[in-house]
Amino acid sequence: MSYDMIAIMMFSTMMLMMMTGQRVFGAIGFVAVLASVSLWGVGGSDLGFAAAMKLMKWYPLLTLPMFIFMGYVLSESRLADDLYRMFHVWMGPVPGGLAIGTILLMVVISAMNGLSVAGMAIGATIALPELLRRNYDKLMVTGVIQAGSSLGILVPPSVVLVLYAMIARQPVGQLWLAGVFPGLMMATLFILYIWLRCKVTPSLGPVLSAEERAQITRAEKLRLLRAGLLPLIIFVSMMVPFVTGYTSLVESSVVGAMASVLAAIIKGRFTWAVFETATRETLAISCMFMWIILAALAFGAVFDGLGAVKSIEGFFVDRLGLSAWQILIMMQLSYLIMGTFLDDTAMLVIVAPLYVPLVKALGFDLIWYGVLYTITCQIAYMTPPFGYNLFLMRAMAPKEVTIHDIYRSIVPFVCVMILALAIVMAFPEIALWLPNHVYSR
Repeated sequence: MSYDMIAIMMFSTMMLMMMTGQRVFGAIGFVAVLASVSLWGVGGSDLGFAAAMKLMKWYPLLTLPMFIFMGYVLSESRLADDLYRMFHVWMGPVPGGLAIGTILLMVVISAMNGLSVAGMAIGATIALPELLRRNYDKLMVTGVIQAGSSLGILVPPSVVLVLYAMIARQPVGQLWLAGVFPGLMMATLFILYIWLRCKVTPSLGPVLSAEERAQITRAEKLRLLRAGLLPLIIFVSMMVPFVTGYTSLVESSVVGAMASVLAAIIKGRFTWAVFETATRETLAISCMFMWIILAALAFGAVFDGLGAVKSIEGFFVDRLGLSAWQILIMMQLSYLIMGTFLDDTAMLVIVAPLYVPLVKALGFDLIWYGVLYTITCQIAYMTPPFGYNLFLMRAMAPKEVTIHDIYRSIVPFVCVMILALAIVMAFPEIALWLPNHVYSR
């Protein structure tokens, strides 16, 4: 049997196992170990051991539990409530201002967590009831919260980019910096869309009434500004020393975790329940990602040994005669299709052994491609039938928001995200300028 056929069998077996409901890391790891032992005998089992040792020696992985813990402390201690109240008061006079404030809230939460689920939980429990109570259009605000929460996997510190960094063997710090401008650009596009829609149709996002604005004193505005700035201070204390070179990535993650705990203590909200929940969730999510990375490394090692990447490159370039950009666009389209029935981690570990070496062979920058992959993951989070954010919103939304409403609400925001993806593809410097500037010093 040729190596090409073995690679096809490995890929199809893994997909079949996942369709039967097996866990992602179990399906990928099982196929990797079975194929290595079948091909190279008992010595093939060393692939799994080597992958485990590589994972344990990867120092930047320590950032993963630190940032997850920081996000859960901020979420469980309800520090985000003050932040939303600040945006609520300051953005209220603008058409669609509360929805715009929700996007800004999501950007800040994303910068302190790195996971989509935290932004979704905060948005659905804090922002959504308030927006519905103030007669905002339920389709628009449902889409706002889903789109805003998806920023958590692009704006640093993104946990998804940590996973990509390990599999693609790229620096986490450069990937995080590469996600800054695309993330802010996408948030700006969301805000422009909301403002324009509400400017044209004011009933979609009514401004705060003059009576209510009059009841909010200047002293109250300043008090909320100080309270809402606390999470921003945490982010600045963590990222500025890293960007300026005073701390390493791991050291910055520790600073962020300690600053979040200190902020919760100052507010009098750091209880034993908050600590226990944050610790349990951090352990669970960190272990899940480590198992996935371990399985993906073993699977990729077998694929490298088979030379499958060279065969795929020859098929696209020599037989089909496609250009590098045509192949890249096809890969992005395949991510969008897979995103309708797979989550982001499953997509990455399934195709990374094929796509990452192929992207490198075609001459594209792997840091830039990591941003493209993450944006397609954001779109996949919001596309039915599997869209992860769709499920979360259905579980957290009030009864008047139906599943039909949730599906309809994401259409304009998915279009905005596809536009952002096209812009970053056309202008790679949007993603590459900041990491190149910082790391060239």
